Amino acid sequence: MRYLSTRGQAPALDFSGALLAGLASDGGLYMPDSWPALASAEIAGFAGQPYRQVAQTVMSPYLGGAFGGDEFAGMLEAAYAGFRHPAVTPLVQLGDNLFVLELFHGPTLAFKDVAMQILGRMMDRELARRGQRATIVGATSGDTGAAAIEAFRGLANVDVFILYPNGRVSDAQRRQMTTVAAPNVHAIALEGTFDDCQAIVKGLFNHHAFRDRMGLAGVNSINWARVMAQIVYYFTSAVALGAPHRKVSFTVPTGNFGDILAGYAAKRMGLPIDRLVIATNENDILERALATGVYETRGVRETTSPSMDIQISSNFERLLFDANGRNPEHIRAEMAGLAQSGRFALSPEQHAAIRHEFDAYRTGETGCMKEIQRVWREANYLIDPHTAVALHAARKALAKAPGTPMIALSTAHPAKFSTAIQAAIGAPAPLPPHLADLMTAKESFSVLSNDCAAVEKFISERSRAARP
Repeated sequence: MRYLSTRGQAPALDFSGALLAGLASDGGLYMPDSWPALASAEIAGFAGQPYRQVAQTVMSPYLGGAFGGDEFAGMLEAAYAGFRHPAVTPLVQLGDNLFVLELFHGPTLAFKDVAMQILGRMMDRELARRGQRATIVGATSGDTGAAAIEAFRGLANVDVFILYPNGRVSDAQRRQMTTVAAPNVHAIALEGTFDDCQAIVKGLFNHHAFRDRMGLAGVNSINWARVMAQIVYYFTSAVALGAPHRKVSFTVPTGNFGDILAGYAAKRMGLPIDRLVIATNENDILERALATGVYETRGVRETTSPSMDIQISSNFERLLFDANGRNPEHIRAEMAGLAQSGRFALSPEQHAAIRHEFDAYRTGETGCMKEIQRVWREANYLIDPHTAVALHAARKALAKAPGTPMIALSTAHPAKFSTAIQAAIGAPAPLPPHLADLMTAKESFSVLSNDCAAVEKFISERSRAARP
């Protein structure tokens, strides 16, 4: 298995190279050169298997022998041992053919743990093998940062720098990043939006001299390994509902497009998915793009589902690449248009291919709050605002195809958004016992201006991976 840049001007890499590189040197994103296929009998055989066993089968074709079978099995065992549910990602039924896939049973109560826990182990193993250190740099709209910090805290071979938009994440999300007392962890509150954080991270990677000197590695969903690890729970949940003998659909609360792209990858691998539904909040660029064929940025609106307060969905580039016959020249033109004018038009072929696989629905703040109230009232089940956006969209999609099971991805524990829950139902969502002291623990973070040079200086002065 080789990995190609979506922009076609960076060398192809093996899995280990793509794992440590994150972003391609030409600014593109790495994609596998082909989609491995799983036979129907193999998919059916996943029924009743432990999550880690399914994970090994689904992910191994992408590794290209980077890790031995027993070695990888051991990493998976360790990665999921800390999840607080034996199924790792259990399903809950809320109505006729309507299900929630709980992805928040990891150590930081967010779906990012599912991928980050194995990503951290793979990167640390590969760095040790090479005798190298790396500087992990990531941007977060809330959950990625905490999951990365938890996965990499205290490791000898990495230093972690996480940028988050100052004042635009929930208190619980911020504290999960700023209360970790590990010398290799650095939380940076950037004076800007998530898109600003993401732009700076991409700028750091595109400054090749700095990138090489600091040994930069990325853990955002720009890193293919993150997407790869998320493919697994599409298989486990679909098989639990009868796949491959019947189709299922998925609705995904979508910001940076990595989670739903994993669903697309699962379908390309042979999982019989009917529809992939993009659920957006008021930052509805993806819903507009599917409706009009024009991807056009607007100002970011602050909402109660901050992990979706995004205009530039990085992983959408991977879908565009696959949807246009993997023509990197076309992708370069589209991304140049986005950088220059904040917009580009999908080709007719891209638009048709994407509409064939995906639907999209927008949920405003009122709809989000009403969905939290509705689910609490009707099912005595508490959901966070991101899950509410997903369920609101899922009900619309299910009404069009009531005979196909619909799985809405629940990406965060409601306790991470206690203010929104309090506003919706009049009572806060309590933190699990293992995080009981989160809101009183001492915080440590640095506030930086929205300036790439300032961030570069901050990292240069603190990373142990600096090379002459």
